[in-house]
Amino acid sequence: MPAPDGRTTLGMVLKGYPRISETFISNEIRLLEEMGFKIHIYSMRAPRENFSHESIKRIKAKVTYLPESMIWGLPRLLYHNIRLFLRMPGRYLDCLKIMKKRFRLAPKKHTWVKHMLQAGYIVQKSVLDDGVDLGHLHGHFAHTPTTVTMYAAFLADVPFSFTAHAKDIYTQDPRRIMDKVERARFVVTCTRYNEQYLREHVANGNPIHCVYHGINLDLFSPNGRAPEAKPPYNILTVARFVEKKGIDTVLQALAELRAQGLDFRYTLVGEGKAKFNRRIKHLVHDLGLDDVTTLTGTITHDEVIRLLDHTDCFTLGCRKAKDGDRDGIPNVVAEAMATGVPVAATDVSGVPELVTHERTGLLCPSNDPRALAEIIRRALTDNDLRRTIIPAAVERAHAVFNNKVLIRQLGEIYKSHGVPCRK
Repeated sequence: MPAPDGRTTLGMVLKGYPRISETFISNEIRLLEEMGFKIHIYSMRAPRENFSHESIKRIKAKVTYLPESMIWGLPRLLYHNIRLFLRMPGRYLDCLKIMKKRFRLAPKKHTWVKHMLQAGYIVQKSVLDDGVDLGHLHGHFAHTPTTVTMYAAFLADVPFSFTAHAKDIYTQDPRRIMDKVERARFVVTCTRYNEQYLREHVANGNPIHCVYHGINLDLFSPNGRAPEAKPPYNILTVARFVEKKGIDTVLQALAELRAQGLDFRYTLVGEGKAKFNRRIKHLVHDLGLDDVTTLTGTITHDEVIRLLDHTDCFTLGCRKAKDGDRDGIPNVVAEAMATGVPVAATDVSGVPELVTHERTGLLCPSNDPRALAEIIRRALTDNDLRRTIIPAAVERAHAVFNNKVLIRQLGEIYKSHGVPCRK
């Protein structure tokens, strides 16, 4: 039902849109639209890839791109914020007081000014000038998108909520995220591990809901895959090139397996900042893996699915990074499981919520290449084990990671908190 005051739009504040690495967000928006939510997307920056997933084409939501540069975007930001201040000086000054209170905790002071200006831009340009009938704001990721969401919601006099994922929780000052939790109407997070962490640090008892991202299970099937694998084995990793993914641990484990005489081919999908890309390429060369490794760079989701169809083991070396960053449950782990590909991974963060050792996959401690090499070998060569874990993993993925079921649950959470919906 529409909000009592007739404002019917759910605003989604995103870091960027569309983003090739955030299929789960585009799927969420698409399925929420099917439930009857009218969504308007606010993207803090323009797309950085020159292609996107097919699912993006099915989203009806209009997109407002916020000025992202404090140099080139400053005239527009100031113009709309001055207009908003003249329209509601008292409320604008009260929002500045909120910003000032949080300002001393900010690691980069200038970005917090930008976030305030972006929030004002949303309210003046989108809501007041363009007539978006905003009834609720939701930020995806608990750091900068939620900061913009919180300020814009205050200025627009609407409630807000946010979804906390992984890096956004663990790499910011706990006082900053707790302030957001305490101001939000409710919070969503994607693992029980995250939920427990947030509950332990929040004093006011605001609702915190755990909803897994889920995957579109229509896209994944074992397709009669035989449980036995034969050499040369195909091993796959899909990950951004960042410290927490532990790609160096994977490569060291593969070098160990090659030294043992295991015949395999390895495909590494992803990329990162230039220094990480160079570091990974150098490590592949230094470990003598050039002739068995394919570095694809960033590819589409459809291409990842095609790779999974020919993969014998999916592996990740996730770890807790030096700055506290860590994964939640990488969606590609669930995708591998649903495709009938055994997973050999590290037991970090929320991964054990989906992968149970020797039942639905294989786990080992992080930062231990020999231990990871051992479970990769078992996942490839122990056919009795494969016959056990493959069907159990498929069943587990279908039981707990069906995005259609999970996003319906998310939609009901939104509605229970008064978020406007037309159905």
